[in-house]
Amino acid sequence: MSFTTHHQHNFTSHNSQGEKRTFYVLLLTITTMFIEIIAGTVYGSMALLADGWHMGTHAAAFGITLFAYRYARKHADSARFSFGTGKVSVLGGYTSAIALGIVALLMLVESVHRLFNPQAIHFNEAIIVACIGLTVNVVSMFLLEDHHHDHDHGHGHGHSHSHSHSHDDTHHHSHTEHHHDHNLRAAYMHVLADTLTSLLAIVALLFGKFYGWNWLDAVMGMVGALVIAKWTMNLMKQTSPILLDENIHQGYRDSVIETLSPYASVTDFHMWKVSGHHYSAAITLESISDKSVSEYKQMLAKFDKINHLTLEVHLNGHAKHRTA
Repeated sequence: MSFTTHHQHNFTSHNSQGEKRTFYVLLLTITTMFIEIIAGTVYGSMALLADGWHMGTHAAAFGITLFAYRYARKHADSARFSFGTGKVSVLGGYTSAIALGIVALLMLVESVHRLFNPQAIHFNEAIIVACIGLTVNVVSMFLLEDHHHDHDHGHGHGHSHSHSHSHDDTHHHSHTEHHHDHNLRAAYMHVLADTLTSLLAIVALLFGKFYGWNWLDAVMGMVGALVIAKWTMNLMKQTSPILLDENIHQGYRDSVIETLSPYASVTDFHMWKVSGHHYSAAITLESISDKSVSEYKQMLAKFDKINHLTLEVHLNGHAKHRTA
């Protein structure tokens, strides 16, 4: 079988603003981390040391985010990737979600330990550390929040294939569908988790200092860990179906099949994401009409989520042989 190609299968939408702002947040986080670790060592403050190393875990996550951005951009036109590097961002988001889950687990274990084994708390130092952490995280959130939402960063390009034996590939883009940058969302979730941790810590420390409720520090730690774990699960639920090539929901598939059913029976149908917001579809038809491959393609043009279509048409005994 021979075919001619007129395009590249690149379904990557690069978020350059997101990459730039993540870099600023990384620099801010690393700077704060070193200041806290050095100050904690000099002044003998465990609170400063703990928060400093905690900042380090998030710096590692931002490093993953930046690596994913730059790797995707560098290899965007590489022939090694069948549909471009769109899933690199998704993989970065999933990896960061795992890191966030580890942070939540460590927080939970430490909080439970402190609940049953109370330790002396240096309230003034701890409150200062928590306020520093909150300030840094609020600044980081402002840097990231305008860009972690769904955006369409650059529109795609049309393309078509020509195949023998009634094969046809086409490419449509939706300009109305909002796009997910899972990589940036993961970075934002790390900042949000740290902000929540700082807020809960400040509340617990204030009550501990003025009312003697030292146990509240451990309880707030457990609450924060559970909330962060929930965010982690949500992020993993968003990214894992894309990495595992999960089929689009049944309702959308039914609509496609219903459109084709008067003229052909669908014998095979796969539709999956090849990036955070681009779908590819491979459909095999048993035609019961004399429609051409191009006509079937036009029937499916209204389904704007199908960014890349591979259409295979088998003719029954009564239909005339035709090629695209």
